[in-house]
Amino acid sequence: MTGRQAQHDDDATRVWQELRAFVLAHDHREELRETLGLGRGMGRIKVLMRLNEGPLTLRAIAEFTGVDAPYATLIVDNLEARGLVERTPHPEDRRRKLVTLTPAGQQAAAHASHIISQPPDGFTQLTDAELTLLESLLGRLS
Repeated sequence: MTGRQAQHDDDATRVWQELRAFVLAHDHREELRETLGLGRGMGRIKVLMRLNEGPLTLRAIAEFTGVDAPYATLIVDNLEARGLVERTPHPEDRRRKLVTLTPAGQQAAAHASHIISQPPDGFTQLTDAELTLLESLLGRLS
């Protein structure tokens, strides 16, 4: 590796660490927890947000959240006890249940989506040209 390549790699590492620190410093988890009152974990919020796209089976919820079926059931039980989801018979297999958002769950998911989508104050201070450049750079990384 050349000295120039090593310097480039060091610069990339430094910028990545700064970007990571920025994102972590502006994490919305605490605000979500306080506003929605769903406890410490993010599993319930993830499930609410995903159910906003449509009903899921418990198995699909477990797969989506990366947890085992019993834990997915606990998440759904908790959301159901709060009136945010309901279980309904699956139209193709009555032994399975579909988990669907209630109107209160839809409101909670919309509120969570709003919180998550809000940019940090620093973003609103960027010029249009800076935002366009940042968007372009992020697009190249995808």
